[in-house]
Amino acid sequence: MEKIKVANVTKIFGSQPSLALQLLGQGLNKEEIFNKTGQAIGLANVEFEVQAGEIMVIMGLSGSGKSTLLRCLNRLIDPTQGNIWIDGVDITTLDHDALLTLRRQKFGMVFQHFALFPHRNIRRNVEYGLEIQEVPEEQRRLKATQALKLVGLEEWEEAMPGQLSGGMQQRVGLARALAVESDILLMDEAFSALDPLIRGDMQEELIALQTRLQKTIVFITHDLDEALKLGNRVVLMKDGQVVQIGTPEDIISSPSNDYVKRFVESVDKSKILTAKAVMIPPTVVAYLNDKPTTGLLQRLKAAPLNGLLVVNQDQILQGMVRLEVLQQAIERGDSTLQSILETNIPEVKPTDSLKQMIALLAKSSLPLPVVDKQRKLQGLVTEHTVLTALAKRGDSASAKIGDSTVVKLVKKGD
Repeated sequence: MEKIKVANVTKIFGSQPSLALQLLGQGLNKEEIFNKTGQAIGLANVEFEVQAGEIMVIMGLSGSGKSTLLRCLNRLIDPTQGNIWIDGVDITTLDHDALLTLRRQKFGMVFQHFALFPHRNIRRNVEYGLEIQEVPEEQRRLKATQALKLVGLEEWEEAMPGQLSGGMQQRVGLARALAVESDILLMDEAFSALDPLIRGDMQEELIALQTRLQKTIVFITHDLDEALKLGNRVVLMKDGQVVQIGTPEDIISSPSNDYVKRFVESVDKSKILTAKAVMIPPTVVAYLNDKPTTGLLQRLKAAPLNGLLVVNQDQILQGMVRLEVLQQAIERGDSTLQSILETNIPEVKPTDSLKQMIALLAKSSLPLPVVDKQRKLQGLVTEHTVLTALAKRGDSASAKIGDSTVVKLVKKGD
């Protein structure tokens, strides 16, 4: 379900926006328009949608327009042209009072620098948004306590902000946004002021909370690794324009232009690419009651695979038979595959990372079956598919993945 829709949104800073719009329509870029008119292009014809329960990351370097875009989403800044719908309501048409009501009901904000009141204790900081909404005191206290429990700070209700570390203060900011029970969280460089270790912890915390709460989150960052880690999808911006929208895998595997290619070239691709992205169809499978045959052996060698996947009638994985074991069973004249089935085999989920698969393949000569939550067979990952996936993206054998197991994998596959 569509929660946010942004259509043709342009923001121009200056006294002659109509002139800048005209030049923008003629194809001039941000720098050319500024040199001709002195008007600054904050956003240029931005369009995208955010689905309910999605984390949409707005990513870009300083000056790309990402923070301007975030402020347009709740009309802290009015766009020069374009429309923004929140739950089907075009907020660009709302008057002052209607806009205030919508902000209070729909949006929670988490800022980079915490924005806590130093004279209020932690619980009363979390209650602030509820006070603005004129929620009764007892209900405010209850909601604030529940929100602090969500972020693991229930024992710090009476502490003052100065007693908390930076990471804990950011948790308070997140709790304050959660307490108002808004549908949408707008997070503006929320973790940028934290040191790397605490920042990583907060990213994991947000992912865990999102799994439970399923909020719609628009998250602003200039950090590509953070964007790829958090985002269900990423909007990559440059000079006020959207240059690509897609999943982290889309952006890594199919950059839209040279700018995006340069942007992602140093990314550790093994952390981003998943089994779903690199798996191949399981072309050679068998069933428990199938008989070991020379034809089956030849198909397996032609694949070429050194393990035969065995499933039941519902395509639920049962195990694997090694190539050499299958050959021995044929020579013995075994009647079914069940007696030679190996059930204790490594397997991966579609969302498992390439890094996880490399580690497993380095320890085993068998291909990796990809299964869903019900263990239904989805595909197959081999040494060859992993190395091919890396090679297609311009990686060398060492693959920039920071893990010596890939070197073992290459040697084993040679």
